Amino acid sequence: MKTIRFPHPLVLLVGFILLACLLSYVLPAGVFDRHPDAATGRDVVVAGSYHRVPASPVSPLQALVDIPKGMADAASVIFLVFLAGGAFMVVDQTGALRRGVDWLLTRFRGREAVVIPIISALFATMGALENMQEEIVPLIPVLLILMRRIGYPALTAAAVSIGAAAVGAAFSPLNPFQVGIAQKLAQLPLLSGGGFRLVFLALALAIWIAGTVRYAQRHRIAPETAEAAGSSASAAEGRNHGLVLLLLFVAFAFFAYGVLTLGWDFEQMAALFFGLGVVAGLVGGLGLTGTAEGFLAGFRDIAFSALLIGFARAIFVVLEQGQIVDTIVNTLSAPLAGLPVALSALGMMGVHTALHLPVPSVSGQAVLTMPLLVPLSDLIGLSRQVTVLAYQYGAGLCELITPTNGALMAIVAACGVRFDEWWKFVLPLYLLLLALAAGALLVGIAVGL
Repeated sequence: MKTIRFPHPLVLLVGFILLACLLSYVLPAGVFDRHPDAATGRDVVVAGSYHRVPASPVSPLQALVDIPKGMADAASVIFLVFLAGGAFMVVDQTGALRRGVDWLLTRFRGREAVVIPIISALFATMGALENMQEEIVPLIPVLLILMRRIGYPALTAAAVSIGAAAVGAAFSPLNPFQVGIAQKLAQLPLLSGGGFRLVFLALALAIWIAGTVRYAQRHRIAPETAEAAGSSASAAEGRNHGLVLLLLFVAFAFFAYGVLTLGWDFEQMAALFFGLGVVAGLVGGLGLTGTAEGFLAGFRDIAFSALLIGFARAIFVVLEQGQIVDTIVNTLSAPLAGLPVALSALGMMGVHTALHLPVPSVSGQAVLTMPLLVPLSDLIGLSRQVTVLAYQYGAGLCELITPTNGALMAIVAACGVRFDEWWKFVLPLYLLLLALAAGALLVGIAVGL
């Protein structure tokens, strides 16, 4: 039997853009009224204010114009990916990364399987702390070197990075872009229910790591030798590798401090990585010309992955221009009022899962849905904390599978993995995590969370 294969990522995303264009002709246009919210600093919807507006279908020509508009909307993310990708190529061409991988492998010789739990835990922590996603794209070449040297397939690099980060974000007790915004909108104390969330975060991460290790061991390949992985910048071999690696770790520490404490946006992150690349190239012996050429090589390698983020963003631009995003939200959320409490909680999680396809921003989804679902939960006797959990799990876990997640598409493409291969790996784990999330909702209701 012929297996079904996903189309090329670019074909898939353009198909979704054209589907969004078609939906703007089929679905009625409608909007919610909005008002500024002091707690979140965003415009939030007014519950019960949905109303029809004149149809504004998006023509196929306009949908094509929305592709560069989507890229413009995602420009700060795309430039971060380009500059960070260039910086890591420079660091790689100094030979320091490969020397660091060699050192790491000598320390874990015979215990290579522990590399997956360690790296997964690191990325899950960053996902839980700051919803790390697009920032992962430039790190993929480094992870690919490590996985190939161990003998694990390329898909493993995506699993330990974007996969683990998405799981950490979905079950996080303090992710400011998910649970933080949702709790503010639900008028709940920040970090409330943190202990409950940590228990299920540990269980979810255990499921993800076990699935990743099982896949890596079952699909293990011949490890790539150090000679085969040799850098093109052989002239820099042996020069200041330790200092370059120290610069890399200092940059990561400063990156974490800037994001978590200084409130950095993508522009500041991009500037940091560009500075890292320049200094690392000079310290690593590449010189000004070699450093510039390293950046150009990095730009070439990362270009396709970076541009996928803009194409994914264009889907939402088309839906927004057609004024059908609020129609989709209203249509999906309205039936929940007639369900029993437990079914309503599970239904909310299902609604958030479905909504994450047209609304790929988790923070945008919180602003859109929480003002609607919190009054509904009060009406049917469902706790607001469980309502926030349903949002977290539904929207957060969908990040693992939705092709409208630009970061996911970019990372899978950077690994050289077809999206149907990723789905084949991720779907069983996704269903297990969804079952765990459903159990968490029911336990939360039972214990009066």
